[in-house]
Amino acid sequence: MLSRWLGLSALVIILDQISKIWITSHFMYGESLAIFSLFNLVLAHNTGAAFSFLSDAGGMQRWLFSAIAIIASIWIVWLLRRHVQQKLFCLALALILGGALGNLIDRIAYGYVVDFLDFYWGVYHFPAFNLADSAITCGAALMLLESFMNKPEKT
Repeated sequence: MLSRWLGLSALVIILDQISKIWITSHFMYGESLAIFSLFNLVLAHNTGAAFSFLSDAGGMQRWLFSAIAIIASIWIVWLLRRHVQQKLFCLALALILGGALGNLIDRIAYGYVVDFLDFYWGVYHFPAFNLADSAITCGAALMLLESFMNKPEKT
């Protein structure tokens, strides 16, 4: 069972890295292509965390966020082993693990994370993100959902 969850994480990593390779081979940094109203493809580099948090911290964030991703990944694998029968929880963890490792690969290889999905409303642009970020967000939402489901009543 554990191999199924780790396989899903590997699939997230592969799809994330393929999408980032494609965007970097077809776009110049900062280049944008309108796909439809509300959505562009854009090549962006994020040296920080989510929403560019600490992106101007002078370089230390690369190693800080890499260390956090490694520690979190080890903890997630431990949780997957302990809770292998909890399907929704493990699905959430597998998505988060794949996303964390997908972004870790970028951070170690380039010093930044490649982002390319740009959603906007009028002149407001949501911060660009990638498939790894999407997997992390979906995993977190599933964890939240799971936390409300099938909980025994306290007596």
